[in-house]
Amino acid sequence: MKKGVLLINLGSPDSTSTKDVRKYLHEFLTDPKVIDVWYVRNVILPLFILPSRPKKSAEAYKKIWWDEGSPLIVLTERLQQKMQQKTQMPIEIAMRYANPSIQSGLENLDKQGCTHIFAIPLYPQYAMSTTETVVDKTLEMQKKHFQHISIDFMPPFYNDEAYIEILSNSIREHLPEEFDKILFSYHGIPERHIFKTDKTNTCEIGKCCFRENNPSHDTCYRHQCYKTTEMVRKNLGISNKKVMQSFQSRLGSDPWLQPYTDATLENFPGKKVEKLVAVAPAFVSDCLETLEEIAMEGKEEFLAAGGKEFTYIPCLNERDDFVNFLVDKSVEWEQKRL
Repeated sequence: MKKGVLLINLGSPDSTSTKDVRKYLHEFLTDPKVIDVWYVRNVILPLFILPSRPKKSAEAYKKIWWDEGSPLIVLTERLQQKMQQKTQMPIEIAMRYANPSIQSGLENLDKQGCTHIFAIPLYPQYAMSTTETVVDKTLEMQKKHFQHISIDFMPPFYNDEAYIEILSNSIREHLPEEFDKILFSYHGIPERHIFKTDKTNTCEIGKCCFRENNPSHDTCYRHQCYKTTEMVRKNLGISNKKVMQSFQSRLGSDPWLQPYTDATLENFPGKKVEKLVAVAPAFVSDCLETLEEIAMEGKEEFLAAGGKEFTYIPCLNERDDFVNFLVDKSVEWEQKRL
């Protein structure tokens, strides 16, 4: 009974060409767990979004692309390599969209004789468009091609004390001596996604997120984001007044989780926030949404509105303590599987 680990991240185009970006966006945006409204996915997307958005996105990818390739892919590979040095269990990577695919990741572990796999969705918080679609796709591949392999999934780790300590340390190490506010910018999702993932029918957006042990919390992205922010704030010993949370990357006109990051950045200087620190805890690997949308565009928006200093804190990426955290979780799973 050989065990292996599969790290699963979001994904990235194969290159910055418009053709490759269009291919990636088509796979990403046609996922019903991402765009769940059929007429948007089947009508608006092919007629209005895919004809124009790939060219714009390709230009954005060019701003952050590394010589080695996509930052998200490279960083995930580095994470895998560091983990592999600390355990004898085979470790492979996969992307929910584009390459390397989840099927190829499972194939690589299968070729190495793994009959039990610990799949790690690299998302701290649970959402329909992240964790849920990763689990669904992985199980789909298992059913089609790998029925002889059993797969367990690492649960969201948004409130894991070890993870909170790592995230807090990362922020602490990059925190300037003087700052007015830390902005925790999480990837946005439509409000309806919150209700779709709530099987308990107890979620009330804006009311239950701060309650203790509400039944909906296991799958409530909004609650889990606020929980991460609050636990880190306490760990850092920072006043409530110096911390704010927002949501970025919205698509379309339907209500998304608020407040929106772009509007928040533009309004900060008018509220005497001149020295800003930004962190993106929905991501563990830096990517387009962090490097271009926050560290570049977000900085420009803030400074153009009158801000004076902008500090972006990198994702956990390949930090040694984060590597150790994932290895420890893998070893714990391995021991339970003995």
